[in-house]
Amino acid sequence: MARQLDEQMAARFRVGQRLRVLDVGMGQGTQALRLARAGHQVTGLEQDATMVAVARQALAGEPEGIRERMRIIEGDGRDTGVHFLPGSFDVVLCHGVLMYVQEPDPLLAGLARMLAHGGLLSLLVRNADALAMRPGLSGDWPAAFGAFDTVSYTNRLGLDVRADRLKTLTATLAGIGAPLHAWYGVRVFTDTAADGAEVPADVESLLAAEERAGRTDPYRAVAALLHLCGVRG
Repeated sequence: MARQLDEQMAARFRVGQRLRVLDVGMGQGTQALRLARAGHQVTGLEQDATMVAVARQALAGEPEGIRERMRIIEGDGRDTGVHFLPGSFDVVLCHGVLMYVQEPDPLLAGLARMLAHGGLLSLLVRNADALAMRPGLSGDWPAAFGAFDTVSYTNRLGLDVRADRLKTLTATLAGIGAPLHAWYGVRVFTDTAADGAEVPADVESLLAAEERAGRTDPYRAVAALLHLCGVRG
């Protein structure tokens, strides 16, 4: 996904431009730190105090120049209007968040308002059109059959969450003024790998296959996750 994001950023902004990035639901700060190391000015917004503490600890171990380029705010992604002015960011990330939000449209509208004209909105969501894939490939036929007509599922943490359909999100992005510009699949071949599985020796071949599948029909349509990139008009 990082390669996909970098591709979209490179296509929209001039080389060397220091971008203003907002990472909503940043978790432990993996993407936020990566982009700060690349020279961008990054703001991470996260409501989970434990994740905020982890991110701050990781940031504390970075060189001073990177620490100065990143700030961390503890808060809810649905309250971006409380923390920031409209049009404050060139790039807004919202990765792995929508599945925990029952009514995502207000959140998405708020994120779009944070973007400057021509800004990039990057979403990572669970693919509702492929919910039967994981149980089906694992041989859990009752669960696979039950996944065809729902957007609800239980994640690996045991939480009841929801997925999104590409068609629905495409319409939503158009309606909030950040129409879909590009989309990718994420975890086409590796979604059934066990948690904590060892990284294979030939990991570059694995990544190359995943990256190719994630941008190629029909494979990307059955990926576990969808990476959608909208552009503020």
